[in-house]
Amino acid sequence: MAELKLLVTTTMFLITVLVMPPNSATLHVPTCRSYCGNITVDYPFSLQQGCGHPGFRDLLFCINDVLMFHISSGSYRVLDIDYAYRSLSLHDPHLSTCDSIVLGRRGNGFSVEPWRSPYISASPDNVFMLLGCSAVSPLFQLLFFQGFADRHLPCRNVSGMGCEEYYDCPAWDWVGRGKAGSRFGSGPPECCAVSFEAIKAINLTKLQCEGYSSAYALAPLRVDGPHEWAYGIRATYSVQGGDEFCGACEATGGTCGYSDVDDHNDDGVKQLCMCGGSNSTSNCDSGGSSSNKGTWSPLNILAGFMICASTWITSHK
Repeated sequence: MAELKLLVTTTMFLITVLVMPPNSATLHVPTCRSYCGNITVDYPFSLQQGCGHPGFRDLLFCINDVLMFHISSGSYRVLDIDYAYRSLSLHDPHLSTCDSIVLGRRGNGFSVEPWRSPYISASPDNVFMLLGCSAVSPLFQLLFFQGFADRHLPCRNVSGMGCEEYYDCPAWDWVGRGKAGSRFGSGPPECCAVSFEAIKAINLTKLQCEGYSSAYALAPLRVDGPHEWAYGIRATYSVQGGDEFCGACEATGGTCGYSDVDDHNDDGVKQLCMCGGSNSTSNCDSGGSSSNKGTWSPLNILAGFMICASTWITSHK
């Protein structure tokens, strides 16, 4: 009789544990959309490991409700993310504006890691105005620089913005025309405007420039002079391969993410559709789900044990 009671108790325990659903936190589809201050962080970006697109991992960080953008050249404050136009507005505190010229190579410039360059770039309508560059700067010499074989990189206007207009800013009254580049003689101009596409990286040390300014066009708005330019860096982003994967994932109730990686190498990195208790390499309706199945928490097991204990005590009365 005792053996029969033990068998009944054990059976009740197993049935309870197996029938009870796994931990609800495990079954819950993770929400990767988040906020930092008043800025929404959504696909392809994320503040959480494993969420978003792998090409944008370790890019955004929320520090005291301030959204920061981090690449190899430095950290920038994110002022806005425009998901419709796939762009970010960035602020570098040491960037020169119409009211202030910052020298001493204190600015970040803008340079992206090679593995991330297919995903992030400066906007084509963003002008970079390099200030106080050396006479031997690659900008003015026939040098091999940034992958460009012997050719001159001319200074020119970008989207109607350039140094001739920038010279009208009041900041030059404080610095004085010629002072920014005076140590280098009469050769190079105090300011040289270039597009990001022309040199692929704005590195003040490699370019041997003392400072920089950056502005971008707010089409279709027309502005009256450099005092109305939008100063900062407009970065554009691109999801390689399109959004088909994430669209199919979200349409079936999933959340877009990626597999864990150990380094910044896209080899072997795969996108995942997170479907609550499992992940899928396609969408939540497919049969190809794998990994991260739901598990029973200690609370589930404890509840099963308590029910079985109650059954055993009752049977011994």
